[in-house]
Amino acid sequence: MSDKIRNLLIRAASGVVLFGVVLGAILWSKWSFAALIMAIIVGGQIEFYRMAQKAGYWPQKIMGVASGTLIFIVAFVLMWLLDKNSELDSRYLMITIGLVLYIILLLPMMFIRELFRKSATPIANIATSLMGVIYVAMPLSLLLFIPLLLGNGEWKPWTLLFYIFIIWANDVFAYLFGISFGKHRLFERISPKKSWEGFVGGLIGAMAMGYVAATIMGGDYIKWIGMALIAAITGVFGDLVESLFKRSVDVKDSGQVLPGHGGWLDRFDALLLSVPFAFIYLVICAAR
Repeated sequence: MSDKIRNLLIRAASGVVLFGVVLGAILWSKWSFAALIMAIIVGGQIEFYRMAQKAGYWPQKIMGVASGTLIFIVAFVLMWLLDKNSELDSRYLMITIGLVLYIILLLPMMFIRELFRKSATPIANIATSLMGVIYVAMPLSLLLFIPLLLGNGEWKPWTLLFYIFIIWANDVFAYLFGISFGKHRLFERISPKKSWEGFVGGLIGAMAMGYVAATIMGGDYIKWIGMALIAAITGVFGDLVESLFKRSVDVKDSGQVLPGHGGWLDRFDALLLSVPFAFIYLVICAAR
């Protein structure tokens, strides 16, 4: 068996396992989904800080991961309280407020701690520490609210699954259109293989999945297709941004946690930029 075929089989097998884990975590319960997102946040931040170190900086990894984890916990409690089927009482609101106050103190502590590190790049150290929180933890925390916004205030796991399916449909159709019709490079300096033809194909696939989701979930077609379009476009930028980071430090993958797929950031980079835009879009739709 050639190395190319072996790598393809490994990639396919790990992709099936990943799909099963994501599917099971979302459908099992909110807690299992939260555990999955927590793992992605922690793993993704560690990978980001590792790349920052390769660039010659010295991010505060423990402080950054702690801040990202607490932000996610706050978002999780708020999501549960906002859910129409919430079983948590008002005591959790007080816990959430306490965590928010702690985060408000924890982030500035990065500046104070830098005084004692004797590094030649204090500004870059603090910047990359905060960037790990903003780039990884905050978007994935917002992901918790997508089902509420799509489910009219009720947390429905299938709405979240369809959002992820939209991202994946964009990837699959972009790849298929790219290898079939790709001639014009989309962003050759950063990703030589991406083409405009693939980009358009990805949008078509994402909007088609949005139509399917609206049909199955009984939702608003315009709302779902519009969200799919926004998620697909910004998801491509998410992919390009992560590629930019990797090229800047001359690494092929952000990590090795997923055989054939690389690290957490390699697999979920599209979510990191698509979720904030989709969140704002859905908030605007809800306010109409």
